[in-house]
Amino acid sequence: MRISRNSVVIVVSGPPGSGKSTLARSIAQRFGLKYHSTGALFRRIASERNVDVATLDEIAKRDPSIDLEIDRIAREEAEKGDVVIDAHIGGWLLKDLSDLSIYVTASLETRAKRISERDKKSLEEAYREIESREKAMKTRFKELYNIDLSDLSVYDLVINTERIDEKTMIKIVSAAVEEIIRQKKQR
Repeated sequence: MRISRNSVVIVVSGPPGSGKSTLARSIAQRFGLKYHSTGALFRRIASERNVDVATLDEIAKRDPSIDLEIDRIAREEAEKGDVVIDAHIGGWLLKDLSDLSIYVTASLETRAKRISERDKKSLEEAYREIESREKAMKTRFKELYNIDLSDLSVYDLVINTERIDEKTMIKIVSAAVEEIIRQKKQR
C-alpha cells in the first residue's frame, strides 16, 4: 500500500530517555498528525501479561512474534499517513514510507537521569534498566531484521539532546517538517 501523495509520515527513533517520545508527541500535536508509539504498545503488552518491560524484553528474545506484531502495526499506521511514528527502529523499518526520519540521542548519564526523574526510580535502577533494554533490543533487532542500531545512516536528521532543550529541539524539527510539507504540496 502506498500513502497519499499529500500525506506525511514522520519517524522519530532513538534510545530510551533520549527525548524521542517528547519530540514525537510535540510534532504530532503541532502539525495535527496522529501519534503512534511502539514503546507504548510494548508497555501495554507487558502490562497485559503482568510483567515489567525488562521481563517482556527477555520474553521477546525467545518469541519474535511480539516484535513482529508491534512492527506490523507501526507499518500499518505509517501506510495510513499523516502520522508521527515513535519507534526505536522506525528509521529502518519505515524508510520506504517516511518523509522525514529523525534520530534523537543523548549520553547514557543524561538518559538515566531523565528516566530516573520521569519514572520516580533510583539513578542506579535507571542505568540498569537502560543497559538491559538496549542490550536486549540490540540482540533482538540484529537477529530479527539484521539491523545494527549503531548505524544511523538511514536517518535524515540526528539530534543530540544533551545540550539542546526541549523547546529548541522542537523548533529545529518543526522547521524540517514545515519544509517537507511545503515540498509535498508543490508536487
